Amino acid sequence: MAIVRQTLVYNGPGGPFEGVIAYEDEIATLRPGVLVVPNVRGQKEADNLKAEALARLGYVGFACDVFGQGKRTTPESPDIAVHMNALQADRAQLRDRLAAALATLKAFDRVDPAKTGAVGFCFGGKCVLDMARAGLDFLGGVSFHGVYDRPDYASVLPIRPRLLICHGWEDPIAPPDAMVALARELTEGQADWQIHAYGNAGHAFTDHAAVNTNRPGVAYEARADRRSWRAMQDFLADLFA
Repeated sequence: MAIVRQTLVYNGPGGPFEGVIAYEDEIATLRPGVLVVPNVRGQKEADNLKAEALARLGYVGFACDVFGQGKRTTPESPDIAVHMNALQADRAQLRDRLAAALATLKAFDRVDPAKTGAVGFCFGGKCVLDMARAGLDFLGGVSFHGVYDRPDYASVLPIRPRLLICHGWEDPIAPPDAMVALARELTEGQADWQIHAYGNAGHAFTDHAAVNTNRPGVAYEARADRRSWRAMQDFLADLFA
């Protein structure tokens, strides 16, 4: 059984958008679909590999695009956060772009539209939380070293998607008090949530490109990467049971 990788160009506000979907080639029945939401750099090969890893677990993984076709940055870009910052300033448009990506995943002919989830990394972790806050129709999601500030629109009540937050305790972008504030927010929102905090880990602990960042608290950490991926597998298995 082989993993198939397919490029999808799809429409949405400010689009077009370009993502990559991955699935097992011998699927005989519809499978749960999992959105993969990228970090500050936008959709890239690392996200495609996450989609393929999800496909090997028996899901359809979709590494989506929220910045727009061709809008990507690299660690060498003059402003690595230029596209992210534009959406930070317009969280309603970010929500609508995430809704378009989720609709694309649900419409894919190998996906069971009643069984969808999302995982996101760094900025993508914020996106997963915003999807839940906005009441988008998915079962649950995982935020890996995400950012926790609330959007400027009101959250739905109750927050129905189940949430797993995988948090690096030494994350300078989301320090412990921000994690506690998120826990309070989700509790007030009546969400089914859990937080796994990893010691000796900071921001970007799953990012193999962050081995030598020279930024305190921003680095790959193998143990947290391994443990959080295992936690995600257990979470998704339970979510789609």
